[in-house]
Parts: sequence; structure tokens; C-alpha cells
Amino acid sequence: MGTVPLLTDAEADPAARAEFDDIRAKRGTDYVNNFWRALAHDPALLAATWERVQAVMAPGALDPLVKELVYVAVSTANGCGYCVHSHTAAAKAKGMTPAMHGELLAVIAMAAQTNALATALGVEIDERFKA
Repeated sequence: MGTVPLLTDAEADPAARAEFDDIRAKRGTDYVNNFWRALAHDPALLAATWERVQAVMAPGALDPLVKELVYVAVSTANGCGYCVHSHTAAAKAKGMTPAMHGELLAVIAMAAQTNALATALGVEIDERFKA
């Protein structure tokens, strides 16, 4: 259960509705997801977050699919079910295959296990690995 109600277009402040319109236009859809509708309670935060997401997730040195895969991995580590689901859907839309998804989950599970072991053992960082 959410901590704030999800605002409809009619309930949202005009500034938030403008952001909804921008989301729809840039994504080529008539759908505004629940994350943005929850953020609409604070139109300035909604605008800043939408701006930052566009900048970070835009094509760059990393391919957009790779960015979605990283987002899924980090969201899994942070326990954000909403983000895992929304970015898995985005990764599928960008070409993630079932085989790729399986490998991604295997890497996430392996990293979680080895991270926990290294932390529990207090393994010192090899000098050559230090940046």
C-alpha cells in the first residue's frame, strides 16, 4: 500500500500535468505510470526527477539496454520491487531476451553471494585492484 494516493490528471497540479504531458510525448504513449503519479504531489520533485532520468537513461557510452539491466540489478540490491518490475519491462522493450534475463538474474545472485562472503570475511582489497 502506498503512502500517498496516486494522482489522476484531474487531481494533479497544472505543473504536474505538464510533466505528465511531457512524459507521454517523449515516451510516445498515453500512459503515465504510478511512480510519476506518486511524485506528482511535489511537482518540483517530479520535474527534477523526470529531467534527471531522461539525462541518465539517454543513449551514451552505455547502450540503453545495458542501462536498463544495470537498473534492474541495482533495484534488486536495493529491494525496490516497483523498479525491478518497471525496468524489467523497459529492458524487454529494448530487446532483453529470456536468456539475457536468466543470465542477469544469475549475475545478480552471484554478486549478492560473493559480496556477502567478502564482507563477512573482511577480505582485504588487493593492492592492484585499488583505483
